[in-house]
Amino acid sequence: MPSSFHLLLGALLALGPLSSSAQSARPVEPAPPAPVVADEARKLLGIWAAEPVFGPEVQGELTVVREGGAWRASIAGFEVPGRVDKDVLTVALPGGQGTFRGKVGADGKSLRGHWVQPQVVVGGVQYASPVELRALRKGAWRGTVTPWADRLTLYLGVYERPDGSIGAYLRDPEKGFGRQFAFNVTLREGAVTLVDPRGPTTLEGTHDAGQDRLTVSLFFLGPLQFTRRDRDQAVGLYARTPALGPYVYRAPVAESDGWTTASLQDVGMDPAPIAALMQRILDTEPGPTAKPLIQGVLIARRGKLVVEEYFHGFDKERLHDLRSASKTLAPVLVGTAIEQGAKLSAQTPVYSMFPAYKPSAPLDPRKAQLTLEHLMTMTSGLDCDDNNEESPGGEDRVQSQEGDWYTYTLDLPMGRAPGGPQAVYCTAGINLLGGVVRNATGTWLPEHFERTVARPLQFRRYAMNLMPDGEAYLGGGLYARPRDALKLGQLYLAGGVWKGQRVVSKRWVERSIARHSVMSPERTYGYAWWRHELKVGERVYAEYEAGGNGGQYVMVIPELELTVMFTGGNYGQFNLWKTFREELLPRYILAAVRP
Repeated sequence: MPSSFHLLLGALLALGPLSSSAQSARPVEPAPPAPVVADEARKLLGIWAAEPVFGPEVQGELTVVREGGAWRASIAGFEVPGRVDKDVLTVALPGGQGTFRGKVGADGKSLRGHWVQPQVVVGGVQYASPVELRALRKGAWRGTVTPWADRLTLYLGVYERPDGSIGAYLRDPEKGFGRQFAFNVTLREGAVTLVDPRGPTTLEGTHDAGQDRLTVSLFFLGPLQFTRRDRDQAVGLYARTPALGPYVYRAPVAESDGWTTASLQDVGMDPAPIAALMQRILDTEPGPTAKPLIQGVLIARRGKLVVEEYFHGFDKERLHDLRSASKTLAPVLVGTAIEQGAKLSAQTPVYSMFPAYKPSAPLDPRKAQLTLEHLMTMTSGLDCDDNNEESPGGEDRVQSQEGDWYTYTLDLPMGRAPGGPQAVYCTAGINLLGGVVRNATGTWLPEHFERTVARPLQFRRYAMNLMPDGEAYLGGGLYARPRDALKLGQLYLAGGVWKGQRVVSKRWVERSIARHSVMSPERTYGYAWWRHELKVGERVYAEYEAGGNGGQYVMVIPELELTVMFTGGNYGQFNLWKTFREELLPRYILAAVRP
């Protein structure tokens, strides 16, 4: 279960890996200047960096051997027995230091599964990452475990204001940690104090002048050592490190991940607007004021990847937190379960899919009307509103529960009858779809995702976040390579087919992207797909998207045969990351499409 330690972390990380709401949060303004004081704080001017690494300790080569009916596995100096139950091999390291779950392929040449790592410090959850072991010989398999890296990179920028006072801002390229802080800085006899005058936050530390090293205690992270970085060393703080001059377009390189690549000209797009967008990103300088923080831009047209650019320390292999953009995967998994033969439909009653559920109070008769479609369109009627702190079904309340989150959601009172046009943003309802899929298929959700989505779409790596009971959380927070995440948009643009293989039915795709409910006057909702209309000159284009906190977007513009992905770090700053769609997409990307 999440401890108070991890709940505090989630709050301080501005809605951490499991979180997705706070879309209306405003950008933080710089702290008011402190009175000018004659101290030594100017010695601290510049960029400082700390890079704490928390693990996981167990990773690397995993070898599994079967000798008769006995199984054993070795990794990172551990050698432990395995057990098989219903064809599933489980290998658990002592002390909860990691668990492998997998199955041997029918031909015996592979052993596929997931590695579940211990609860991480940066986020407070567990992740399941795919692992494939290849046969060394009969009865022996070997592969590499690459868990999600539990680390954090923090930058402290110290600067002088026009009045001579010293300020500081805290930034990181991964989580948005510190975006809500803006400090006044003092230094006296080696003692450093950073005070946020808008709130109770005060950080204290020391400056070792001889070593020019700054140590600051940061909440539960404890004392962190910061060292100086110049412009060419601050990877992640600046858009590109080092700065290489004006942007030059280069077509993406084809890899063994399914994407066909081409140039912009090959697919009828003008490189000039795209270059202007990239230059705008490169020209954005870090500082105490909030600015758009774009970490990746990918564009595919006519099924070909034509733009792939990464910024702020990210690259094509680095997994990115999709936040609520991965909510859209929940209805996708319902669709793949149906495609695989599960007896489900959009009209399946939700409570019928939880036969073991025992209500804590007499069941409200309106709950019998609740269907999967109501969950997928956020019209469940449950008292669940992520934008209302008093709602018992709000995301933060659900994640603070010690027990089963599915049961807690099923126990929620009804606020109104299911259905109707008005949607209410409810993460718990989307997550509950996972319980339906699990019960309908009898399969652990990471295994179902791997078999029906990740493998057909040729995902290379990902990290699936888990609930306290070890089941996958579908309310947001999947980590994936942007090249792989963009395939979700391409899959739906192609009517449910990727590289000639059907993943979901065309009918399911059509129902998913159709209008089912209304979030706001200009934002309608399908099956966890947001729907908009975008104007470019005199033209209006229909667009649907998976969207997540911070600027995580998988966008589809069917009329132009276009899919676009943004990844970003503007967590909790909806007024900034909504401009990715409202301004940047039409002004630069749609404008680049030639008639």
